Amino acid sequence: MQTEDLILEAKQFFETNKALIGKASKDGEKSVFVEFNTLVDHNPAFAEVLLQKPEEMFRILDIALNETGLIKNAKTRVFNLPEMQYIRVRDVRSKHLGNFVYVEGLVRQASDVRPQVISAKFECPACGSTLSVLQVEKQFREPFRCSCGRRGKFKLVGKELVDAQRLVIEESPDALEGGEQPRRLDVFLKEDLVEPKMERKTTPGSRVRAIGVIKEIPIPLKSGAIMTRFNLAMDANNIIPLEESYEEYDITEEDEKAIKEFAEQKDVYEKLRDMIAPSLFGYEEIKEAISLQLFGGIKKKRRDNTVSRGDIHVLLIGDPGTGKSVMLQFISKNAPKARYVAGRATSSAGLTATVVKDEFLRGWSLEAGALVLANKGILCIDELEKMDPQDRAAAHEALEQQQVTVSKATIQATLRAETTVLAAANPKLGRFDTTRSISEQIDLPPTLINRFDLIFSLKDIPQKGIDEAIADHVLKEHSTKKKVPFDTKFLRKYVAYAKQKVFPQLTEAAMREIKQFYVELRNSVTTVQEGRPISIPISARQLDALIRLAEASARVRLGDKVTREDARRAIKLMHYCLKQVGFDYETQQFDVDRILTGVSATTRSKIFTVKDALIRLEDRIGKKLIPIEDIRKEVSDKGLDPDSVDEIIEKLKRDGDIFEPKKGFVQRI
Repeated sequence: MQTEDLILEAKQFFETNKALIGKASKDGEKSVFVEFNTLVDHNPAFAEVLLQKPEEMFRILDIALNETGLIKNAKTRVFNLPEMQYIRVRDVRSKHLGNFVYVEGLVRQASDVRPQVISAKFECPACGSTLSVLQVEKQFREPFRCSCGRRGKFKLVGKELVDAQRLVIEESPDALEGGEQPRRLDVFLKEDLVEPKMERKTTPGSRVRAIGVIKEIPIPLKSGAIMTRFNLAMDANNIIPLEESYEEYDITEEDEKAIKEFAEQKDVYEKLRDMIAPSLFGYEEIKEAISLQLFGGIKKKRRDNTVSRGDIHVLLIGDPGTGKSVMLQFISKNAPKARYVAGRATSSAGLTATVVKDEFLRGWSLEAGALVLANKGILCIDELEKMDPQDRAAAHEALEQQQVTVSKATIQATLRAETTVLAAANPKLGRFDTTRSISEQIDLPPTLINRFDLIFSLKDIPQKGIDEAIADHVLKEHSTKKKVPFDTKFLRKYVAYAKQKVFPQLTEAAMREIKQFYVELRNSVTTVQEGRPISIPISARQLDALIRLAEASARVRLGDKVTREDARRAIKLMHYCLKQVGFDYETQQFDVDRILTGVSATTRSKIFTVKDALIRLEDRIGKKLIPIEDIRKEVSDKGLDPDSVDEIIEKLKRDGDIFEPKKGFVQRI
């Protein structure tokens, strides 16, 4: 097809599809978005030329579009290219130069939006003629010579600027095989592709599809000459976000009707619970907690400008092979904007944020970590106890304050991390010891444990009836050839609809129920003995968690009020957690200190007793060196047997409170 024929064909195409221009004009867009199949249906040969000579064709399409006069300076953006035009980032080669293709991946870096010269006009001092030069390279180019024969020293009379931005797109981890390392490709965006509305969809961590033309970029040497080796980059024609957060989900009237019908069912909680990791048998309470976690509570701004988080954090601690990773993998694959990280392979920079040198802007830029990338989504952290303690400490701020503060190099920034965290860990010795309390076997700092609303323990204990049921379930999963696919789309839309539209308020009945549980449990034990607390069954942090769980329960049924039943469901889950990890079997009472500090109030009371006995013996004997036998006798009337005394002395030695200069004698430090 000749150029004239192509221009006529382009004009005819826009005449036929005026609705596309009308929609763009109505929406206030500066571009007209054309589906590739629409071009194919109009004229297959025309669409074929677009794939072969994209730059020339887009110039023709833009001329034809602007001649319609409906939108000024409009651009044509194409989407839904055929599958054969897809190319993996690692497979981009020199043969693809000038080809119209698309790639998919994660945005790793995004530069600032800066103006770029695309065309410059020069005046010849000798003859006065005007010369126009397109600026397609990195280096600003002047005319080589004028028609009158003059070379060099032309006067710049004007230049055309457009906004430009560089993205670095990296291959998605799920697209890699074996030991492949993810490759990167520079993608250059211009004009309306860097509009503020669009820029929000291309923040670091977003999953995108970039459609454009592959070009070569010259690499300059220090001498000013150009290398024989070139870099590859994409000049983007369109960029499409592939991953949507809850707020961005487009829910149709049909979807809304199906969601409301589902929410009105009496067994909506059971059905939702059964949707969580259906390949895993049992764990009803944990699955119910995770389903409530997906919906979350309501974020609130208090009158003193402090913010109360709405996200519910859940920690699973269990024996190997109990299905923790299955739950995490399920959530990371089926929840919107979800990420999965694991143990040793995660550093503090990978979890929060890091500062890297930006070659494009000759400065520093910020690379977001998993907690920031999953903002408004969910982060699954596996093998939490295997992470380096310093790296793990980086998560403290993000879990409670829901932000990540970075102050490195020339960058001082606060990044939003409104992220729900579902974490899994193994006990201290790899497997639970049934003779010791669970809280003693959690090898995580109390400050981190404190930030989780619910903590569940998964024990692998042989029980014939349950073992038979698990075996049947696993065998059935392996033997069934035709598996009914899980409706991920409906679950996502249901959660998104609830998060977009439902903001339940606490009722008086729900508040009374939560208050009664909190007050009764706190005062269910003698909290003070000899001026010291015996145990604290529940703290204000758990009260906040109860409110969040009750709000999530109301969201599940799309209720605008948090009822007594919602409060009871939250209380039931909290009671189940406290029974597992916060119960002191010595006093037969709930003790939140077992979770929050790793030391029960009973043990702490015994430590105080031994420390007091040491001080009294020092005064009585007049020496700092005290025989252990004397300590045993001193505290025997307090109900402490010799074994308990020896255990406490060992703990005090480990903590550095006392030392043993010679066998059988101890001294305070």
